[in-house]
Amino acid sequence: MRRAGLGEGTTTNTHTASGYSVYEEENENLTEDLRAKVTALKSDSTFDSTGGFLGATMGRLKILSRGSHSKVICHMLLFALFVFFVLYWVIKLR
Repeated sequence: MRRAGLGEGTTTNTHTASGYSVYEEENENLTEDLRAKVTALKSDSTFDSTGGFLGATMGRLKILSRGSHSKVICHMLLFALFVFFVLYWVIKLR
């Protein structure tokens, strides 16, 4: 592969030619690293299991949303009271 300005004619600049080979070598190393990462991503089955996990979670959320809202409000109120009394107790002990 020839690049414009490098190796044209009979006179070559050794500094430019060696710089080109350094860049070419670095490019090859980066290409190999990228190829290894792509292979790892293609062979990784974590993405498949994540989709199933998210689907199951969304199904549970739909079931919860169909329930009565009075239960949710009651649980939230009880939790808020619990937190309030715990904080009151901690502050009182100081």
